[in-house]
Amino acid sequence: MENNKEIAAYIDKHPIYRNFIENLPYNIKLKARSRALRKAGVLSEVIFWMQVYKGMFWKIDFDRQRIIGNFIVDFYVKTLGLVIEIDGSSHDNKEEYDQKREDYLISLGLKIYRVSDLRVKHDLNNVMTELEKYIIAEFGDSSINI
Repeated sequence: MENNKEIAAYIDKHPIYRNFIENLPYNIKLKARSRALRKAGVLSEVIFWMQVYKGMFWKIDFDRQRIIGNFIVDFYVKTLGLVIEIDGSSHDNKEEYDQKREDYLISLGLKIYRVSDLRVKHDLNNVMTELEKYIIAEFGDSSINI
């Protein structure tokens, strides 16, 4: 299979192809809130961030508390069009809101990877391995079986 897409990174020798989504909407009114969320440092997000910042996760660049439209996502991988959400207690009883938000993000062409707050805190190695597998499956060469 010939793939003319640009390679963004490699995970265990698997090429990961770029899926950059251009011109994402941005609500500037959320800028102060996103900055405050970054500074607040929710524990599970800080733990995850320590695994991925400065290209530590396969040289893939992650943004924290990124504004997309009228929403702020926990993590965003610009080169892949990938949103990573760490779901903690703040998501309790907000299923309808979360679904509306997810539908909106998907409508922009973004992919969403969700992981629970508790898993990040207590099962980090497996969380990171599963994220690797997800990225290979979604953005890798579809002719390669994992």
